[in-house]
Amino acid sequence: MSEEAALRRAVIETALALGPADLGVNRSGNVSARWADGFLVTPTGVPYEALEPEDIAFVPLDGAAPQGRLLPSSETPFHLAIYRARPELSAIVHSHSPHATALACTGRDVPPFHYMVAAAGGVSILCAPYATFGSEELSRHAVEALAEGRRACLLANHGQIACGASLPKALELAREVEMLARQYLLALQAGEPVLLDAAEMARVLEKFRTYGRQPQG
Repeated sequence: MSEEAALRRAVIETALALGPADLGVNRSGNVSARWADGFLVTPTGVPYEALEPEDIAFVPLDGAAPQGRLLPSSETPFHLAIYRARPELSAIVHSHSPHATALACTGRDVPPFHYMVAAAGGVSILCAPYATFGSEELSRHAVEALAEGRRACLLANHGQIACGASLPKALELAREVEMLARQYLLALQAGEPVLLDAAEMARVLEKFRTYGRQPQG
């Protein structure tokens, strides 16, 4: 199997994992992975269970027409904008996960109520302002909400985006964002959560540079 074929299959497998991970149902959300001078992305309107590797569209970063037998996701514009703005990112998972979406419908950011917020690369997880799905305006908002090295954001009245250096990393982060949103919503029910200060979050972010890494050799 070629490297491209394996990546196409990995995109499908990641999309199929959204349901079991409680990140979405039916055809909600989409998945992409950087490839060559563009990226591979799930098509629009096709159940994940029905996808074949040939169904995954290729979208050039230079804005040329997508390649493939099916049209790419309607959210392709923000995938394109993120890959252009953040060359270090190689995978994107977008989902309408229940708690992250519920929180996004309030327009709230996820503040530093828990140190694991740093797993998304910043002192908070920002909520991008609402814009129509698939629009260039939404793409701009998403890129801005991923500023300062953030790898995840909420989309107001929409869902969440999680990015990573690989598909497994992006999926793992999407699950973490969903859990953080759930915990934050629960904390809000009990009162106003106590937030960690900037100095502590700076320490946590520094620790996350090597978090989870095992020594080599």
